[in-house]
Amino acid sequence: MKETIADIKMRRSVKEYKKEQITDEELLTVLEAGMNAPSGGNKQSPIFIAVQNPEWIQKLCKLNAEIAGAPEGFDVFYGAPTIILVLAQKGVGNPVEDASLCLGNMFNAAYALGLGSRWINRIYETFETDLGKELLKEAGYEGEYIGVGSCILGYPKNGFPEPIERKPDYYKIIK
Repeated sequence: MKETIADIKMRRSVKEYKKEQITDEELLTVLEAGMNAPSGGNKQSPIFIAVQNPEWIQKLCKLNAEIAGAPEGFDVFYGAPTIILVLAQKGVGNPVEDASLCLGNMFNAAYALGLGSRWINRIYETFETDLGKELLKEAGYEGEYIGVGSCILGYPKNGFPEPIERKPDYYKIIK
């Protein structure tokens, strides 16, 4: 139990990754952590698309960068060799909240395995485009989905950032 709490406190977002791909076992462990997140009414509406294909990553990177207004050639995925796209079925339960909990579990599991991770936004906009819908269909999903976020994964190039001090008024206890 103490190790779990320590991992949660120490986990930080990583911006630089080694080119080496993570193992299948590590990927499956992170996916299973996401699958075991709570969901409203146990609807389990989120879906995960784990992308390790360089062509797919390039398409997603280009599309995400365009949406972000990033300069041409900027790698919005920071060179991570694995991207887990997290979407949720529209109109089922609490799709954004449920998918966000999945992402949180994935980040904590990644850190526990020694993997770097980071939340990347603009997945909502990505899957509202024609290309995004085409990629979703190519992955084998039909229907209406909301893109919530993505979890990039890889081995940290320069270790993990040091924890930063938390603001003093982060919480209040009312008794």
